[in-house]
Amino acid sequence: MEAAAGHARRVLALAPDEDHLTRSGAAGFLGIVSWTDGRLEDAARFWTECRDGMGEQGHIADVQGTSIALSDIRNTQGRLDEAIRVGAAALDLATDNRRPIARGVADTHASLAFLHLERNELATAREHLDRCSELGEVWGLPQFPYRWRVAQARLDLAEGRAVEAREHLREAERRYVSDFFPNVRPVPALIATVHIRMGQLDEAERWARMVAIGPDDAPTYIHEFEHLTLARLLVERGDDNSLGTALPLLGRLAHAAAEGGRDRSLVDILILMARAHRASHDAAAALEALRRAIALAEPEGIRRPFMDDGEAIAGLLKHLGKREASSAFVRSIAMDGRRAAMPVASAHPDLIEPLSDREADVLRLLRTDLSGPEIADELAVSLNTLRTHTKSIFEKLGVNSRRAAVRRAEELELFANT
Repeated sequence: MEAAAGHARRVLALAPDEDHLTRSGAAGFLGIVSWTDGRLEDAARFWTECRDGMGEQGHIADVQGTSIALSDIRNTQGRLDEAIRVGAAALDLATDNRRPIARGVADTHASLAFLHLERNELATAREHLDRCSELGEVWGLPQFPYRWRVAQARLDLAEGRAVEAREHLREAERRYVSDFFPNVRPVPALIATVHIRMGQLDEAERWARMVAIGPDDAPTYIHEFEHLTLARLLVERGDDNSLGTALPLLGRLAHAAAEGGRDRSLVDILILMARAHRASHDAAAALEALRRAIALAEPEGIRRPFMDDGEAIAGLLKHLGKREASSAFVRSIAMDGRRAAMPVASAHPDLIEPLSDREADVLRLLRTDLSGPEIADELAVSLNTLRTHTKSIFEKLGVNSRRAAVRRAEELELFANT
């Protein structure tokens, strides 16, 4: 690989500026090498030259593919505005009065849907995904069949359809086609993330054993998302041993992401760190991690990661300083996070009797890191009323503790949106 990279660098140094095709090929290869190594600024520079050269030669379909790569890199760097501009420019180049004129248009719509979801702009994301469906594989690159399913799964999750998201991802895994881009968000890890959100931790643990990802591994960009998924599993387990393993792992991931300029990755890591510190009863460290995440996300309007952990960080958001809590961004993530909470099924054949709507709300919050008084405050009920609901939940689930109630609800898949 290094020998090939050296050859590509010589090509870029020696090829005439007007030899766009030769230079684009060399730049694209160096972009892949830099991207895989986590050198994202170098990767963006090479991919920009590759894209521009392909455009000069009229290879509009190749412009779509290179623009998708460049958008992904910029988004990982936390430069969401630029990522969306790159995708929109590629789309403009490949359409005429909304009519596609080159393959890859469908893929670009999928990419833009994913990017708009980062801002929780669900209507815009839905429009792009609807356009994907209209265009179909005829106007897609070979990677389109799995690309749009991954984006659709992201929208499914944002709208509370975890089961549908899992099915779209399973089909994406079956339809996966490598495009030589580094596979930094492997579909099996995405599926494991959905299982974690659904409370199916055993399924996620099977994934962790299968990929042989460990908490003591040295952090690398290519496995960053998998290690983050493992850390999420450990935090969801919530016992002292799991939290004691998760926090050092998250610390190493945070350091590596900061060093590599991967601000978007760092937002995810810091939110999970905040949850882990809170579960470990270190409120000061939890608030510091959350503040860092907000500081990185707010300038670009990156809301989705806060939505995904909305209920789990609701209590922390309330403890921010008055100036922080009054910002429009913080108010929006607090409000949308509550709206985005995954519903709980109220009935199941193995329940002694169905849960009431209020009991379902309480059970959902029992699964978070909120304390009893914080849950009562969230639901605007007294602590005595909360205790009454909790006692009824325990009786209907046949358990005698909060952790047992959550585990039993997970076994019955009550947290899945069916």
